[in-house]
Amino acid sequence: MEISAEIIEKIKILNEKYASSGQDLMAYLDGLLYQDYVKYWDYIELDTLLSLQKPRTNFPDEEIFIIYHQITELYFKLSLNEFKLISAQKQITGDFFVERLKRITRYFNALIDSFEIMVDGMDNKEFMKFRMALLPASGFQSAQYRTIEIHSTDIKHLVGVDRREALKNETDIQTLYDNIYWKEGAKDLETQKKTLTLVQFEEQYDKKLAQYAKDVQHTNLWAKYKELSPADQNRADIQDQLRKLDVCVNVNWPLSHYKSAVRYLQTKGGDVNATGGTNWQKYLPPRFQKRIFFPSLWTAEEVDMWGKAWVEEVLG
Repeated sequence: MEISAEIIEKIKILNEKYASSGQDLMAYLDGLLYQDYVKYWDYIELDTLLSLQKPRTNFPDEEIFIIYHQITELYFKLSLNEFKLISAQKQITGDFFVERLKRITRYFNALIDSFEIMVDGMDNKEFMKFRMALLPASGFQSAQYRTIEIHSTDIKHLVGVDRREALKNETDIQTLYDNIYWKEGAKDLETQKKTLTLVQFEEQYDKKLAQYAKDVQHTNLWAKYKELSPADQNRADIQDQLRKLDVCVNVNWPLSHYKSAVRYLQTKGGDVNATGGTNWQKYLPPRFQKRIFFPSLWTAEEVDMWGKAWVEEVLG
C-alpha cells in the first residue's frame, strides 16, 4: 500500500508535537504498533461495572435500588465535570456559560424523568423489607450532591431557613457551612440528636466539604455568573437556564424523592422513618426549606410560593 501525502503530513505534525516536549516519535510509533485494538467492553470496564452491584438481601428488587443510585452518582459526576469547567474559565463568556448550564440541566432532567424507574419498578413489600438491611445508609450521604449544591451558589444561600436572617451578614465560610441546611435534616425525629447517618457522613466528608466551600467561594456558579459582562448577565437565555437549574435541583429533584417517600413510607398508622432516620417530612419538601441558589433571579412572590405549586400538582 502506497503511503499517501496525507499520511506523510500527519507524521510530520506528530513529529513536531513530540519533539516540542523532548519525546521520540519512533518510540510512540513502536507503542502504536504493539498495542491491541480498543474493545468496547474493555474501554468502559464493563465486567467491573456489572460486578459493582452487591445486594445485602435475596430480594430481586434490591438490585434495581442499587443500580439506580449508581446511575444517579454517575450523572452527578457528569454535572460536576461541567461545574469545574465553568470554574476554571479565566475569561468566561456568556456562550460558554450557558452551554455548560444546559448540560447540567439535561443531566438532572434525565434523573428526574427516570426516577419512576425505581419508584414504580420496585415491589413495595420487598422494599419495606430489604431497606432494613441497609441501615443506616441513606441517599442523604451523597457527597457529590452536596458538592453540587456548594458549587452552585454562595454558601449563605444554603444556610438553614430558620437561621438565614441571623446569619445574613456573616462572611465566615466555616460558620455558614456549620449552619448548612442538611444538618437539620438528619436528626432523630424524637430526640433531635444527630442520627448515625449524619455522624458517619460528617466523619467522612465534613472537613472536605467545608474546605470545598472555601475553595469555590469565588468560582462557584453564581460567582462566575457575576463575572460575565453586564450584557451577558442580562441575557434572557442565561437567566432562564439558571432558573431551570434552580428548579431542577431544589424543587423537582427533592420532590421526586418526597413523592417516593410518601408512597413507601407514609401509612395510615403513621409515617415510617427513612433508612437513615432522616426527617423526610420536613427535609424534602421544597416549600419548607426554600432552598434557592439564585434568589435575585426570582420575584418575591415566586420565592414565597417556592415549591408549593409543584407539590400540589404532583401530590394533590
